[in-house]
Amino acid sequence: MLGIGNLAKKVFGTPNDRKVKSVRPLVAQINALEPRFQAMSDDDLIGKTRELQGRAQSGESLDRLLPEAFANCREGARRALGLRAFDTQLMGGIFLHEGNIAEMKTGEGKTLVATFPAYLNALAGKGVHVVTVNDYLAKRDAEWMGKVFAQLGMATGVVYPFQDEAEKRAAYRADVTYATNNELGFDYLRDNMKGSIEEMSQRGHFFAIVDEVDSILIDEARTPLIISGPSQDRSELYRVLDGFMPELTPAHYKLDEKTRNATYTEDGNEFMERRLQAAGVLPEGQTLYDPESTTIVHHANQALRAHKLFHRDQNYIVKDGDVVLIDEFTGRMMAGRRLSDGLHQAIEAKEGVEIQPENVTLASVTFQNYFRLYEKLAGMTGTAATEADEFAEIYKLGVVEVPTNRPIQRQDEHDRVYRTATEKYAAVIEAIREAHGRGQPLLVGTTSIEKSEMLSDMLKREGVAHNVLNARQHEQEAYIVAEAGKPAAVTIATNMAGRGTDIQLGGNVEMKVMQALAENPEAHPDELRARIEAEHAADKQAVLNAGGLFVLSTERHESRRIDNQLRGRSGRQGDPGRSLFFLSLEDDLMRIFGSERLDKVLSTLGMKDGEAIVHPWVNKSLERAQAKVEGRNFDIRKQLLKFDDVMNDQRKAIFSQRREIMESGDVGDIAADMRAQVIDDLVDDHMPARSYPEQWDLAGLKAALVERLNMDLPVAEWAAEEGADQETIRARIAQSTDEYMARKAEQFGAESMAQIEKQVLLQQIDAKWREHLVTLEHLRSVVGFRGYAQRDPLSEYKTEAFQLFEGLLDGLRGDVTQNLARIRPLTDAEREAMMRQYQDQRDQQEAAMQPSHENDGGGSGVGGEAGANGAGNAVSARAPGFDEADPATWGNPSRNDPCPCGSGERFKNCHGRLV
Repeated sequence: MLGIGNLAKKVFGTPNDRKVKSVRPLVAQINALEPRFQAMSDDDLIGKTRELQGRAQSGESLDRLLPEAFANCREGARRALGLRAFDTQLMGGIFLHEGNIAEMKTGEGKTLVATFPAYLNALAGKGVHVVTVNDYLAKRDAEWMGKVFAQLGMATGVVYPFQDEAEKRAAYRADVTYATNNELGFDYLRDNMKGSIEEMSQRGHFFAIVDEVDSILIDEARTPLIISGPSQDRSELYRVLDGFMPELTPAHYKLDEKTRNATYTEDGNEFMERRLQAAGVLPEGQTLYDPESTTIVHHANQALRAHKLFHRDQNYIVKDGDVVLIDEFTGRMMAGRRLSDGLHQAIEAKEGVEIQPENVTLASVTFQNYFRLYEKLAGMTGTAATEADEFAEIYKLGVVEVPTNRPIQRQDEHDRVYRTATEKYAAVIEAIREAHGRGQPLLVGTTSIEKSEMLSDMLKREGVAHNVLNARQHEQEAYIVAEAGKPAAVTIATNMAGRGTDIQLGGNVEMKVMQALAENPEAHPDELRARIEAEHAADKQAVLNAGGLFVLSTERHESRRIDNQLRGRSGRQGDPGRSLFFLSLEDDLMRIFGSERLDKVLSTLGMKDGEAIVHPWVNKSLERAQAKVEGRNFDIRKQLLKFDDVMNDQRKAIFSQRREIMESGDVGDIAADMRAQVIDDLVDDHMPARSYPEQWDLAGLKAALVERLNMDLPVAEWAAEEGADQETIRARIAQSTDEYMARKAEQFGAESMAQIEKQVLLQQIDAKWREHLVTLEHLRSVVGFRGYAQRDPLSEYKTEAFQLFEGLLDGLRGDVTQNLARIRPLTDAEREAMMRQYQDQRDQQEAAMQPSHENDGGGSGVGGEAGANGAGNAVSARAPGFDEADPATWGNPSRNDPCPCGSGERFKNCHGRLV
């Protein structure tokens, strides 16, 4: 059957071949248009963009515009960058526009490829997002490819952390926006915590092109993005628990490296119980098995995980007194990212640095659900074929392998397997010395910072000059990569996934020119470039003669893709190259995923010290082990998605309701509907249907109306009237409440009341959603135990999450109604008292800060039942035209902006206190 299958492929071609063949006529069409576009002036290219925009926005399909748009973009890139796109790059662009993942080898120019579908889809006027793996690449690509878009009359934006809000909004309103996956996800969450449409940054999710798509949508998809706020401080508990960890023996815990889990044994539980009682953390007579001990048990488990599963210089580093996580797939520092559930604090206690307070979730989304918001999604990477099933199942994305512009000449040798790590490293050093001696550049791959630095020490002892590229050298990354192709250069890299800078044989000319100009600003740029290019040509020839770039890896990664990415650094654009993996039976992958049988075989063969086994069967065996790990990780991601899909439906409902409220000029109808529902619920609770009048709880109803609606109504008298029933009472309560709220609206003014209602609604939605997220987190952490009762945890989670969501909506109606009923304008006396308080605060601030200008005072026009209070910590000028009695003159300050009254308080603590 295998022979027949191969024969069929030769006759009919593979599905991938047929896809590639199907776009060749389009490429020929674009090539035929090239002379016409070359004859155009720069203004004509921009004019063509305007013409295409008009046609696209009038309803003409983008597919019909593709040949002209791609031809225009190719000419724009040629003029702006001096780069003419190859036919294979045009193919990649077509596949991206069709909503596929284009698998293109390293060095094939993926950055330029993205400009074609980005330009075409930006014609629709809805914005295109180009997603990169880090901020350096987002800024570099936006600046570099921005020249192409500017040549074509389009605007380019870039989004990065801690960006000014106005600048960020402008970047999202550009035709093409470059950003990292993290920043896009967090901006989506932040936007759905804003108070008005004007404050929101993103304008929709039309089309995204994801660079290094496998890294973003697969490797990082396991971790949800979370915006959190500080919770209670438990730093002393972490320190106490950390003090017990060195006393643990292997008999006290079980370690499962496959699932990255650590648990206490019975002996361990007894030991911890004794020590916790002795330390006074666990009260006398209370055991770890009591319900009251849940929190202590949780943190004891996290302390164990921090010590036994998380290793310094592998999973994290300590930098400037902070524990900074390391991305296991790219080796990069993830500044600002923290582990949840107290695990990060446990690691901080272990390392003896300051323990930051725990966080509570304010908003969260997974990458899977964020990127599924886009109407159309596409991706680029050098390695996607091994994960094609996952892309198809979760994102509905096809994977197309785009042919290389020139045939690959790299030689991929069989792995060399040694008995011990010592023998392996001795062989690695010898191979490096041998290649270094003949002037061949080497890229040496390792799986952790610790191993890269150990290898670096060994090379120093051997006197071999080298560079180290790991999370510690993050800032010098581009320079180190640019130098990695020079003759006899040795570069040790923790991980090359998504580095984004090509390793060019002989070195990177542009980098050398920039460096030389920085060192000698007086030098003539053209003369300097000519000299450097001549030196580069000689260096490149020397490297070609030595066999091109030699990729040498000291270990296999968990994922075949990472290994393939490392290999792919060599042999770009038809250059010669070589790749070789050195392994030992002590490597993590071999040790964890079943190398006992291989160890037995090697022992039986009677291998000598320093001898390696090299055989295709070994490669197959390792790839099976890697496939096993990839399958397990896929299952984890699928499970995460199934649970998150439950929350995602609720998230979409809440976020769309929130947006509807912000877009609406008047939310009075929503508030009235909520009020009517609250009245219905109160009447139904205290006067059940088909009950006798003597069974009615009229005293309870009266008290509930005072609490919920701030109204003392004579419900007992109404009920005593002839013919009174539930509907009569309900109608009277509704009429009284409507009249009460109408009077309140008159006091504030219709416009002010509309703004108050909107702010109360938004704040209550946010508060309830935050509480709901915490509850869902707790439910999810324990729902797995339902499996012991032969119940499906996912079904249980769905059922309970739905019930909790219904509870959220009920609570929201009640709280909004109650808050609106209790709002009232401040009295003159309260306003004067508040003004005096603010004046005192300002006097103290002026004395301390000696500001260069005077600020006039301001009071609050409206407040809650108890008025407003609180001390400010900044001095600000009163906004022009500010009228404390008219909220329409207050502008649109966000909650944390200075109050426009000039008090120096934040808006939420001053005039915003009402809403």
